[in-house]
Amino acid sequence: MHRRSQSESNLAFDPEIEATARRLNADRRRREREQPTDMGDRPLGEQGVPKPAHATLSCIVPPAIAPNDFELKTNLIQYIERNQFGGAATESPNDHLSDFTDKCNTIKMNGIPPDAIKLLLFPFSLRDKAKVWLKSEPPNKYATWNDLATGFLTKFFPPRKTSEIRTKLQTFKQLPFESYHEAWKRFKDLQRQPIMKYHIGF
Repeated sequence: MHRRSQSESNLAFDPEIEATARRLNADRRRREREQPTDMGDRPLGEQGVPKPAHATLSCIVPPAIAPNDFELKTNLIQYIERNQFGGAATESPNDHLSDFTDKCNTIKMNGIPPDAIKLLLFPFSLRDKAKVWLKSEPPNKYATWNDLATGFLTKFFPPRKTSEIRTKLQTFKQLPFESYHEAWKRFKDLQRQPIMKYHIGF
């Protein structure tokens, strides 16, 4: 069979178009099998198959805990689940973090750092949109409680709201017919809004 030169193969007319198409398709399939796709390191044919549950990595880095027999008791998880945050506009992420931290501060375990307890229990304090947000975060993104709390507030109390509160504080005035006591209470309420409150510590 006549072998075409490189210059001939660049011509628009290909007398063996079907054979060329088969060869190109075979080459493409071979490259897809050999190279990882954007969806992970599994072959393309396996991308539609769900990963087993244990293969899904959490966005929270497991805290280093010395006791090998440590486990979260069911009653402790239920204690946290009583007040969950769902991400609705009517819910306050600031109040949720404050309440969650108050609860965690009552939990004392020998050899377990307080921040480790918060990292382990925080997922149980979320539901609905907030739970979806946490599960959609990249694996191993949050290694400390401060990182996780900041990420939570950034999501549910975006910079735009922080800017609005700063403007209100900088331009704060006592309203007509508003008593000094009422104005002071309104000012303190503004100061307690999420990002600012977190920066002075939980």
